[in-house]
Amino acid sequence: MAKRKASKRKISKRKTSSRYWSQHVTEESDALTLEEGVFTKPTPRAVALSLRRSAEASHRRKSSPYRSAMSMLVFFINRAGKGLSKAEKTKLEKAKDELRALYGKQPAKTNKTKKKGRARKAG
Repeated sequence: MAKRKASKRKISKRKTSSRYWSQHVTEESDALTLEEGVFTKPTPRAVALSLRRSAEASHRRKSSPYRSAMSMLVFFINRAGKGLSKAEKTKLEKAKDELRALYGKQPAKTNKTKKKGRARKAG
């Protein structure tokens, strides 16, 4: 019977504290230096104000404060995904509207009507 060779896989030198790449992006990227607990603030306005303060104070950002703040908020919503409760997601979506208002931007266009698909032929 042939002997098996030991696997020569490289052992990752990752820190165990940042298991996910998204956590690394949030903490270490050149996006923003966020306040502690920014996404768990009680109101959408508090979240938006915190993001605005962080964006305007940060020297690590590469684009406008508005864009950086909105990008970080959208990034968090997208990465949290199914882990957010309906109430949390609603609060964060309203925070986007608050952020737009703080910077005097137009509200997002929403398509409230659902498009009807074509009927399929039976057969």
